[in-house]
Amino acid sequence: MLYFEDIDVGTKTSFGRYEVTREEVLAFAEKYDPQPFHLSDEAAAKTHFGRLAASGWHTCSMTMAMVVENMKANPSAGLGAAGVDELRWLKPVFPGDVLRVETEVLEKRASSSRPDMGSFLNQTTVFNQNDEPVMRFTARALMGRRPA
Repeated sequence: MLYFEDIDVGTKTSFGRYEVTREEVLAFAEKYDPQPFHLSDEAAAKTHFGRLAASGWHTCSMTMAMVVENMKANPSAGLGAAGVDELRWLKPVFPGDVLRVETEVLEKRASSSRPDMGSFLNQTTVFNQNDEPVMRFTARALMGRRPA
């Protein structure tokens, strides 16, 4: 089990593999982000995307799926997150892309009001199969401290 005390500033972690399918791009867009360039090759061809592109929110969801799989494989005293900052979609994600995640711990601090927990700031970058960054954000994660 990984606790707050086990987190070191500067630690980098790489994980995940997510194959983006056309069917999933369309299904997500139909339900959550029905903009034409997420729903049709013809509409997307008339935009800077040039072809059907995944919603940025879908990219966030695929990333979360990889994060959760990594947490299952590496149990921790995680307590959720306090928020996401500086979310940037850097490059379109297309059907056929294969995504992966890299994280880096930027800072950490013990809670002054809750001695049983602390937080750390992570920068998360998602890459496609060509090692091109497609999305980046920072998030403050909450984590339990090691029991006495």
